[in-house]
Amino acid sequence: MRLVLPDVGPFELVTDRGVFSAGGIDAGTMVLLRKMPPPPEEGLLLDLGCGYGPVALALAARSPAATVWAIDVNERALALTSENARSAGLTNVIVAAPQGVPEPVRFAAIYSNPPIRIGKAVLHDLLLRWIGRLDPAGSAWFVVQRNLGSDSLARWLVEQGLDAKRRGSTRGYRLLEVRRR
Repeated sequence: MRLVLPDVGPFELVTDRGVFSAGGIDAGTMVLLRKMPPPPEEGLLLDLGCGYGPVALALAARSPAATVWAIDVNERALALTSENARSAGLTNVIVAAPQGVPEPVRFAAIYSNPPIRIGKAVLHDLLLRWIGRLDPAGSAWFVVQRNLGSDSLARWLVEQGLDAKRRGSTRGYRLLEVRRR
């Protein structure tokens, strides 16, 4: 599969059964990659739920002085992300399971097409855990399909004391920016 963006790639990505969107880059992920603002030029960036790595690779290519942490609970996804980063020649990607990220690590920005279908309680815990690891001035960028609850998720994030704003809407997907207050 090929990842081509105006400012990135082309990258040939290896995928496999058992990982999210193995047959092609998910439409929501493409909305995130096309509509998110440029990532910070340096610092630590997080691809939360990296799958086989399209977001991590785009971040690493767009911000070569930054370090991109690509995390996922799926071991096959982690192996594929490592292989894809290596094939692309991107040396600024660290691939790890969530528990492999040392507690003191804080991120300048987080990017995700979050796993909405894991259930609200688990999703909420996941998002709060990682948003809590943002630098004070950092922001998280999430893409969520409108039909899968993007607007209710944004309201819930605000109820948690976070600043959540819709920064775009394309093809039924909402791009949300989340900041700590």
